[in-house]
Amino acid sequence: MAFAIAAGCCIPVAGAADLQTVVDQAIKPIMKTYDVPGIAVAVTVDGKPAFFSYGVASKESGAPVSEHTLFELGSVSKTFTATMASYALVQGKLSLGDHPSHYVPKLKGAPLDKATVLNFGTYTAGGLPQQFPDDVSEDEQGMLAYFGHFKPSAAPGQARVYSNPSLGMFGHLAGLSLKADPADVLEKQILPKLGMDNTFIRIPHSAITNYAWGYNQDNKPIRMGQELFSAHTYGVRSSTSDLIRYVQANIDPSHLDATLRSAIEGTHVGYYRIGGMVQGLGWERYAMPVSLDTLQDGNSSKMSREANPATLLTPPKPPSDNAWYNKTGATNGFGAYVAFVPSKKIGIVILANKNYPIAERVKAAYAILSQLESGR
Repeated sequence: MAFAIAAGCCIPVAGAADLQTVVDQAIKPIMKTYDVPGIAVAVTVDGKPAFFSYGVASKESGAPVSEHTLFELGSVSKTFTATMASYALVQGKLSLGDHPSHYVPKLKGAPLDKATVLNFGTYTAGGLPQQFPDDVSEDEQGMLAYFGHFKPSAAPGQARVYSNPSLGMFGHLAGLSLKADPADVLEKQILPKLGMDNTFIRIPHSAITNYAWGYNQDNKPIRMGQELFSAHTYGVRSSTSDLIRYVQANIDPSHLDATLRSAIEGTHVGYYRIGGMVQGLGWERYAMPVSLDTLQDGNSSKMSREANPATLLTPPKPPSDNAWYNKTGATNGFGAYVAFVPSKKIGIVILANKNYPIAERVKAAYAILSQLESGR
């Protein structure tokens, strides 16, 4: 039985009893249809957050979900890696026009060295796969051997192939440029400045009790393991209370220090057009107004599992307030979706401890944000 707990629910919505009703109508059918044990939702309107928690963080213990429950973010983690890389860009340590060998000399002369840092950050380096092959050893030597011998299937910038190795290398190069472990940069420099004290790549013992169990398709409890570049591509754990702060900072970063503000704004720049979507750094964006069909197409398996023609935007599209920014994420036991529209000052976070269809996440978020906007 799904139950809901609302905190800070004070945002009026026209045409509905209240925001609780709107969120209930979007979330409860998902929990029933896909047997999702727990879902946490946060929305923000004009800088004011509201939280909605459904079900349990663990079927075994029965611990209820709250806005402090930690969920695996899956590929939403890529937006944090992109923020860290943009942080390096703003400081002049990293350049999008550089080639990998500038930071990793062993890759000099490799076919992939024709790609740039930007290509790795936008999945356009030349056809890198979604995951590393199983036979790649999970250390720097294995990673360098893989990238050194990889034979691109397309010229740099020609096609977008959604890829953990691609974005992982982007984060790796950024870390090298900063002469620091990317996880340290995030946990010690960026997250504290965002007021995010419940977001982790490495979960401390004190936070383990808040860490939800994920459930696979057989409803067995599961949590992610550590793999090559996992910290860069899917390794962040966070809560709705923290992630809505992140969304608010993306909507309006004016209160942040100049370096971090510029870094966040830099992730919103559009570099390639793929169908109706413009690829930024981490974030994907759509011009407003945008239809549900367009969002679902842009977040479809065709986009995540196939090569799609990419068109370089010259010059790059500067950040736009009048755009829908989003990112999906999943691990074997968790599913996430984050979206925001700066011009409307609205945003949403949906975290679940089961990997249910992305189209349903997008549909729920679209329904809730549409009601928020129409309720003004």
